[in-house]
Amino acid sequence: MKMKMKMVVGSLLLLLLLSGSTDGRCFCQLTGDLDDCTCDVETIDKFNNEQLFPKLKKLLESDYFRFYKVNLDKPCPFWMTSSHCGLKACAVKPCEPSEVPEGIRSSPHSKYSAEANEQLVECEQAGRLGAVDVSLSDETRRALLNWSKHDDDAERFCVLEDEESPDSQYVDLLLNPERFTGYKGPEAWRIWNSIYEENCFKPLTVKRPLLPDSFHSGPGGEANTFHRWLQGQCVEKRAFYRLISGLHASINIHLSARYLLDDRLFQERWGHNVSEFRLRFDSELTAGEGPKRLRNLYFLYLIELRALAKALPFFQQPSFRLYTGRPEEDQSHKDLLLDILQVARSFPLHFDETSLFTGDEKEAAKLKEDVRLAFFNISRIMDCVECFKCRLWGKLQTQGLGTSLKILFSERQIEALPSSSDQRPRFQLSRQEIVSLLNAFGRISTSIRELQTFRSLLAEER
Repeated sequence: MKMKMKMVVGSLLLLLLLSGSTDGRCFCQLTGDLDDCTCDVETIDKFNNEQLFPKLKKLLESDYFRFYKVNLDKPCPFWMTSSHCGLKACAVKPCEPSEVPEGIRSSPHSKYSAEANEQLVECEQAGRLGAVDVSLSDETRRALLNWSKHDDDAERFCVLEDEESPDSQYVDLLLNPERFTGYKGPEAWRIWNSIYEENCFKPLTVKRPLLPDSFHSGPGGEANTFHRWLQGQCVEKRAFYRLISGLHASINIHLSARYLLDDRLFQERWGHNVSEFRLRFDSELTAGEGPKRLRNLYFLYLIELRALAKALPFFQQPSFRLYTGRPEEDQSHKDLLLDILQVARSFPLHFDETSLFTGDEKEAAKLKEDVRLAFFNISRIMDCVECFKCRLWGKLQTQGLGTSLKILFSERQIEALPSSSDQRPRFQLSRQEIVSLLNAFGRISTSIRELQTFRSLLAEER
């Protein structure tokens, strides 16, 4: 009898292993503490979904943050691309000049001098908000131009030349949402392969578990070798890989959450594709990689959240304005931005960036420069993406992450922000950096929120 009972129990256990719930297989490792951090997944979920996400969503719908300037026609600097993606869903519709608020397109108004601010106030009082440039003296205009080209003491981690390029156009992010476009295959994988293989400090002898159809070629030995190598790296190189992996995971969540479910004429229907989510994150379908990618998403969230918290003093400056030309709206949106940053600062378990680039000063400086150049290179790879919509969001999110890194490693410049508005601060953020910073974090925040939906959908399939 006991032997029979053991056989029954064993059969049940085997059945459970073979048919284990998909939600368990996707989220099996998505709990508890995160590596290299003092935070846990559950704390982030509650904080993001209840406190931060609703406010951030409202802010990103405002005019200042919905219009992003981008050059989608830059050639790939690394290889010849055969042609641009011809898929309908890949297209991006740029704005007509009249659709962009005058205050956004009239001048580089994210960096003001005391004189410029005083004259802008006079303009508002005179009802001439659309004529910002002509209200400034020649001297002030020259100063603004110099500041817009000024590369401040904190070195940039990404390309910013789109901001002043004559080929750049404004795009309404709300009308060009990030979603599944059908862009896949060798061209898409070439982008990610170039990022991981050539810019994540990985030797070619260590195989990375990423290529499609490679998961079933062996018992996971290559994946184990890769993660042993990764664990043997310094914390900075591990963090760099996890940031890229987290960004990749976030993009895959967006594509799965806004998938074309019905393509009937004039009746397109977009929504959550659970099967697509499984293909990207189910532990069995990805040789155990999927849950690791989701954990890296949370690591990326902590990095960008920390950057927002550290940037608060910059945005608190009286001279800083979210200028669109509508004073009451601009002030209310600045108040909302400051509220969001205060909430970000209140998070109890922030990532400690002081643990990075420590030790020998020369070696730390060399390592930081290597990381900066690697990320700078990744931002250039975005111009090789042949799907315009994918290129748009890829450029925005890499620029946003690059801006986060710039903030994290500019602590001294931020602490030295002048108390008087007649002094030019050494630390600067352009409007382009500000828009990408908040929208990139908005994408990560949305991904965390979407995981809650996918949990529920997978649980319903049991």
